[in-house]
Amino acid sequence: MNKVPSLHGPVSPTKDIRPASIPDVIQAKNLYKTFGSMTAVDGIAFSVQKGEVFGFLGPNGAGKTTTMKMIACVSPKTSGSLVVLGMNPDMEPAAIKARIGVVPQETNLDPDFTCFGNLFTYARYFDIPDEAAAQKADELLEFVQLTEKRDVPVEKLSGGMKRRLILARALVNNPEILILDEPTIGLDPQARHLMWEKLRALRAQGNTIVLTTHYLDEAARLCDRLVIMDNGRILVEGAPADLVREHAGQEIVEVETSDDVVACLQDLKVPYEMAGDMILIATGSSRDIARVLLDRCKPEKVITRPATLEDVFLKLTGRKLRE
Repeated sequence: MNKVPSLHGPVSPTKDIRPASIPDVIQAKNLYKTFGSMTAVDGIAFSVQKGEVFGFLGPNGAGKTTTMKMIACVSPKTSGSLVVLGMNPDMEPAAIKARIGVVPQETNLDPDFTCFGNLFTYARYFDIPDEAAAQKADELLEFVQLTEKRDVPVEKLSGGMKRRLILARALVNNPEILILDEPTIGLDPQARHLMWEKLRALRAQGNTIVLTTHYLDEAARLCDRLVIMDNGRILVEGAPADLVREHAGQEIVEVETSDDVVACLQDLKVPYEMAGDMILIATGSSRDIARVLLDRCKPEKVITRPATLEDVFLKLTGRKLRE
């Protein structure tokens, strides 16, 4: 079993490594980001507490990645207030970048180096001495289960291995906040579960993690709290289980659509939602509803299941495809 590397040691004697003295390591109020006439982030407010996993969910173009870029000091805000580790990203971007780690959506490893070489070289950007950098690189390779690939060129790695190496690289500078943009994009189920295992291990050690993901089961498994965004605004915020309970109920009954079933549900005054060729009914007792439907409406097929975060997401953001 791979131990979790310590992420709280000094990065460099030349860097400002003051511990955060505020309970919220990230705080945004009335935050805006515009590109010409387009508003990408529209006056949002949120806070991230030290030691929690906080998620940004939303369809394409919702503003979540733009928000992450402002937190990571990659894109300056247009207006509003944003404080990261007690600092203003507009005034102290270098100091913030020294204390965060970023896992971007794209794979941007250096193809000219091995796995070890990527980590060792990246450590030099933080003025970590050679001996400490080599030790950190080997610790992180062990943590992401890539020790056997230590001297293998990046181009020889699978997609899952590359994502794990990018995670290891983001941890080189002992970050106080880890920012992940679609951390498991394109991975097969086995690789995705391994990434989840590593992120949960970091969370258990007390690290603060901020992530975006299109995988709703991933958000439900990993996030302590999350926001769902659309059109640059935050629609809801809370713990995944609380959002499911509040907006989707406890259980869902799915019924194939037909004119007779729709008419029957209207006669019974049962509230429902149309979802393509299926009818969805949110309920606290799926068995009772299913029994009534089978007895009175005579549908060809009835499915009962627990309500999920995906139900909340689709209810709030709609089912229309976003490009």
